[in-house]
Amino acid sequence: MSRADDIDSLQRRRKAGVLLHPTSLPGPLLNGDIGHQAYRFIEFLASCGFKVWQMLPLGPTHEDKSPYQCMSSHAGNPELISLDWLEDKLWLDTDKINLSETHKSYRQQCLLQAGNNFYQVNNDDWLKKIKLFSVKHNDWLEDFSLFMSLKKKFHNQPWYLWPAALRHRDKKALAAETEKLQHSIKQIVFEQFVFFKQWHEIRQYGKQHGIELFGDMPIFVAKDSADVWAQRENFLMDADGNMEFVSGVPPDAFSDTGQRWGNPLYDWTFMQNTRFSWWKHRFATQLELFDIVRLDHFRGLEACWQIPDADDTAINGRWVETPGRELLAELFEYFHHLPLIAEDLGVITDKVIELKKAFNLPGMKVLQFAFDGNNNNPHLLHRHDPDEVVYTGTHDNDTSLGWLRDENNYNRNFFIQYLDLKQQTDEDNVWSLIRHAMLSVSFLCVLPMQDLLLLDSSHRMNTPGTIGDNWVWRFDWQQLKPDTVERISHLMALYQR
Repeated sequence: MSRADDIDSLQRRRKAGVLLHPTSLPGPLLNGDIGHQAYRFIEFLASCGFKVWQMLPLGPTHEDKSPYQCMSSHAGNPELISLDWLEDKLWLDTDKINLSETHKSYRQQCLLQAGNNFYQVNNDDWLKKIKLFSVKHNDWLEDFSLFMSLKKKFHNQPWYLWPAALRHRDKKALAAETEKLQHSIKQIVFEQFVFFKQWHEIRQYGKQHGIELFGDMPIFVAKDSADVWAQRENFLMDADGNMEFVSGVPPDAFSDTGQRWGNPLYDWTFMQNTRFSWWKHRFATQLELFDIVRLDHFRGLEACWQIPDADDTAINGRWVETPGRELLAELFEYFHHLPLIAEDLGVITDKVIELKKAFNLPGMKVLQFAFDGNNNNPHLLHRHDPDEVVYTGTHDNDTSLGWLRDENNYNRNFFIQYLDLKQQTDEDNVWSLIRHAMLSVSFLCVLPMQDLLLLDSSHRMNTPGTIGDNWVWRFDWQQLKPDTVERISHLMALYQR
């Protein structure tokens, strides 16, 4: 394997970005999408001098809306599709939507109407485009479209509760269902075609404004996903989906009992024998969508926390080594340029650090983790390195204003002394945190949108280990203070971002 200096992972030019998932964009529907407001957001970023838009995974979610437990590691979430775009193409007439059809959401009805119109118009140019899209993405699209059609047929039941023939992917049963579900399959292919088309236009608009798109890739995939149903040989489970062990993390600052994620663990022996083909396909899709990719739970490439499936908590798990070095070597040889950032938060061992350095991967620093009173804390500014990404907080943290207002979170006296704060308001102190993130030697500084808007804990995106009102936060442009663009632009110039 090449020396770390020879590995083309990511350019380290000083810059800054904002963390905001597209579902949090403003708009009249239940969640934001990649329509007009996404373009306005790119313009806002450019007006401030930001160069990066970071977001969470874009896949289709389950009912809990978590983007970290998606039904596909390739597909886009149809809930993000812009309806305005469909109207512009004359495939959608919202006046004809039947609002009394309560078993389908408004967006679902719109997508169905647009899909029907798309195929009925029979435009040769568009039909050629969707055919090319289908061929290009055939390695996942065929399985995904059938998977989603079967989920719809079986009232959203997970695949491991389907009839045995479909659970076990009997060829005759799959062929029969594919024939019967043609209309549904074509609709799902249409939705994916539209999502990728809209996303490529967003990415191009970002390029025109000097904005890179920064995505997030969970290390694991959901058990109830097309990936697991269609390619079970990559996972440690039997033909019916039963697992002896599942994924998670040990007890930490977030939870005394750890986190029992419940994802299937990988059959690394099988993956190595296929030269990590499944991972190559997965990364190929991410690189089509993003300029930069964060690998969530990077330490899982050195060892995974393996929990007995029968346990309700993660306490009785154990670390099991994984062939992350072999995987990354194969990926870098295959892609040559792999713009990866390692999410290396939590308890990180020397082996994890060695693995990250071997592939020249930037790691993360989070200022909210820095002020425990220990001046040797690696998240403190004087411990930062140019080869890192600094955050005030992440999507799993409280907003910085909420964090500051709860003195159980940090050592307030140390915080005040370290940042040399005077008698200031909590909002002033959020700006001090932003300023210090911007002045960090870390090459990339990322600020959650909530911090730019000076929002409190009620605007938090996610609280790890809880089930409830996560992943639903939205912002409104009226929350933006009149002087924010000017203040951020000043910091950009001052600290050469």
